[in-house]
Amino acid sequence: MKTILVTGALGFTGRHFIRKAMDSGYQCIGLVRDSGFDLCPCIEADLTDLYQLTHRLASIDFQYVVHLGAVTFVQHDNISELYKTNIVGTLNLLQALMECNSAVQKVLLSSSGIVYGTPSNMPIDEGFSTAPVNDYGISKEAMEKAVSLRMKDLPIQIVRPFNYTGRGQASHFLVPKIVEAFRVKAPELSLGNLDVARDFSDVRDVCSAYLRLLESGVNSSVVNICSGNSCSISEIISMLSDISGHSLAVNVDPQFVRKNEIKQLFGCNKLLVSQIGNVFEHTMEDTLRWMYEAQ
Repeated sequence: MKTILVTGALGFTGRHFIRKAMDSGYQCIGLVRDSGFDLCPCIEADLTDLYQLTHRLASIDFQYVVHLGAVTFVQHDNISELYKTNIVGTLNLLQALMECNSAVQKVLLSSSGIVYGTPSNMPIDEGFSTAPVNDYGISKEAMEKAVSLRMKDLPIQIVRPFNYTGRGQASHFLVPKIVEAFRVKAPELSLGNLDVARDFSDVRDVCSAYLRLLESGVNSSVVNICSGNSCSISEIISMLSDISGHSLAVNVDPQFVRKNEIKQLFGCNKLLVSQIGNVFEHTMEDTLRWMYEAQ
């Protein structure tokens, strides 16, 4: 049985990925900063502490690494933490892997589709230039560039997931916020621009893509993880209204309209599908219903 080291195991994606991997016959070891995780065995280490990280990784055996440990909220207000975790934390992980002489077969690193910024043409494929318009995107772009210097030393696969959602995502993210408003039958909801459209995927499909990429022969490349379709906030509200049988008033609040808002962003997944086949089994309505019906 092969073992996957999963950083960010306590996070939204980490939990879903570990369940998917274990259901598929893998053993997982989570890397966490705090104890108390019960899905799989874990080691405690801080990605920003290279000495501690190297010491802890030297004591375990694994064949794959899925690096999900990062600050993932675009509006995260601690800029120092954002850059240190997303860039230094990632480089520390790679350095620790090299120092441990780990015979790792593949390291999957999660970047973001937000690195493309606001291109004028759609869909966005991997050949597009990166031009991020916020600190989160810049941190991911810088991480990618720093990682590229180390691809000769480790079998690295960089993935650029576009927006995705599902059960267990934190309520400060937009889609869970909207779902919760419908679940509690709120009379009204304050949001930003309702015409903003994103390429939303289901977290279960994203995790399937990650697992298939681990199993594939692809290394040292960058690949989009996206559905190839866009869905606006107003469309999400309409779908949830149909699912719940509830209608609410939506107020457009200027404080929720982001500076440098990306109006529409959807990607091209042809490269991904050519490498691993189609993993996108869930429509946006499927995902919203799954989230709405969560107990």
